[in-house]
Amino acid sequence: MAHVARELLKKELVNLMKDESCGFSVGLEDDSDFFTWRVVFEGPSDSLYEGGIFTAILKFPGDFPNNPPEMRFETEMWHPNIYPDGRVCISILHPPGTDRFNDQETADERWRPILGVHSILISAVFAPRLSVLWPSGRGDLDAGGPEPELPGQH
Repeated sequence: MAHVARELLKKELVNLMKDESCGFSVGLEDDSDFFTWRVVFEGPSDSLYEGGIFTAILKFPGDFPNNPPEMRFETEMWHPNIYPDGRVCISILHPPGTDRFNDQETADERWRPILGVHSILISAVFAPRLSVLWPSGRGDLDAGGPEPELPGQH
C-alpha cells in the first residue's frame, strides 16, 4: 500500500508545485521521503494573518489516501484550531467515518479518500476566518453559527 501512496503523493506534489495561484508552496522535507512535506502559506488577505508567512509539515500515512495526513504548524500562532504544539484540528484531517465522541461533526466533513492534498491545504488556508469569532463571538463559534464577515467583504 505504501507504494501506491508514494506514487499518488508524487503526482499530487508535482501538480501543486505547478499551481502558482493557490497561496501556498509545497516541497519535500527530505528529498528521499515523499511522506513528509513542508508547506509555506501566505496569510490570507482580509484576515488577521494577512502579510504573515506560515510554515507547516504534513506527514502522510502509508495507507494514504485511505487515511488523512497529520498537519503541524512550525510557525507559532494563536488560532482556535491549532494546538500550542502546532497540531491542526480541522474536520478534513479527522479519519473517515463517524466519531461517536463528536456528534457535532458529520462524516461528510471528515477525510474521504476522494479528497486530495489540495483540499487539505485550502481548508487550512481559510481556517483563519474562525479567529475573527474568537473570543468576541465565542458563543456563535461554539454553536456552529455563521462565519463572520471579514473587513472588505460584502
